[in-house]
Amino acid sequence: MPVEIAPETVLNHLHKGRLNPVYLFHGPDDFHLEKILKQIRETFIPETARDFNLSIFDGDSHVNPGDILDAARSLPFLSSNRLVIVRRADHVPATDLAVLLSYLEKPVDTSCLILVALKPDFRMKFFSRIKKLGYAVNFRELTDRQAVPWIKAEARELGLNIKMEACRHLHEIVGNRSRTLHTELEKLYLRHGTKEIGVNEIKELSIFSRMYTIFELMDEISQRRKAQSLSILNRYLEEEGKDAAFGVMGMLTRQIRIIFQAKVFSSERVPKSEMAKKLGVPGFLVNKVMEQARRWQEKDLEKALVLLYRADGRLKLGAQARLVLENFVLSI
Repeated sequence: MPVEIAPETVLNHLHKGRLNPVYLFHGPDDFHLEKILKQIRETFIPETARDFNLSIFDGDSHVNPGDILDAARSLPFLSSNRLVIVRRADHVPATDLAVLLSYLEKPVDTSCLILVALKPDFRMKFFSRIKKLGYAVNFRELTDRQAVPWIKAEARELGLNIKMEACRHLHEIVGNRSRTLHTELEKLYLRHGTKEIGVNEIKELSIFSRMYTIFELMDEISQRRKAQSLSILNRYLEEEGKDAAFGVMGMLTRQIRIIFQAKVFSSERVPKSEMAKKLGVPGFLVNKVMEQARRWQEKDLEKALVLLYRADGRLKLGAQARLVLENFVLSI
């Protein structure tokens, strides 16, 4: 029985410029999975040729298996490689996946087909065959032994100077979830920058998470996720108390203006390093802002600012804060 590929092995393949023709990315560590997938997207195909050689499908969108085969079998254009990504492959009907079985036996060398599935059913012939061929990559959660070194390395990548005892304390209070750990490290950077982080700063972490929470809220709003948006909003109001409403209004206004500016800077092709200074955000958050900006049209941002102005007026007239803010979130 072939052994599943470790995520680090995929990175080694990438650095050598020789990815396998097929991979199945699966497992619970979605943060690590998305990070490696992003590295592949940005490295495997030159940016100038990406529009011609990158195809992305979503299993939730009634994808046609014939379209996937056409994309994978097409020769690359202005590049030596093609990349085909199928997200939520475990949501594709078994009958449609069966159409792709023949491709697994004879894939195209110039293409890399990556199927992403949170919980693939390996009793299904398609997923079972991928595993037997040795194409499955399991993104497991961090173990207790791995967590503290991972925190230290991730902090270094963010430019955060954190003591080892602080890494251990963060692990104790957060656990092994890499996405949650990364979020907490970003909050620390927002608060402390390059200052050395000790145990006391970890203990104070929750006090200084407001700005990051607004990034989270705008991210969910921009993806039209109503339930998640309301959940984050209500969590913030509960944590910050009765005076939180005007604070969240101010931060939402600031964030929408940042997104507005980001759209302008993007159209002017301002470099990301310069954009961070102009927007007044840390460098590692520029990508988040740009992702949000791509999901919004200018007219929707203008509408959001008008709605915020009206909501502010209602709050000042004594309207119930939670209802006013929930109505604003649902309206945009």
